[in-house]
Amino acid sequence: MNKQNMKLNPHSGSNFDEFLLDNGILKDVEVVATKRVISYLIEKLMKEKSITVTEMARRMNTSRSSVSRLLDPENKSITLNTLGQASKALGKKLRITLEN
Repeated sequence: MNKQNMKLNPHSGSNFDEFLLDNGILKDVEVVATKRVISYLIEKLMKEKSITVTEMARRMNTSRSSVSRLLDPENKSITLNTLGQASKALGKKLRITLEN
């Protein structure tokens, strides 16, 4: 194959974040990934402590459907208040950091 027939990969040497940024979806992907991690960690702690959705709702002073939304990795709407209530209900302290 000669050089004229070879196509150069425009993404060669770039990283995945650059690819997502170039396609305008980096922020959305980061939000979804963050929510998936949060949902996973809360659900894991609930299982470790044998806390049901009903009990979690009682501890958070909210509805079961609200807890279900919190545990839904696809549902991106989450408030700091909800995270704080969930943390307290699990006996944990919520810390949020901003990174580069």
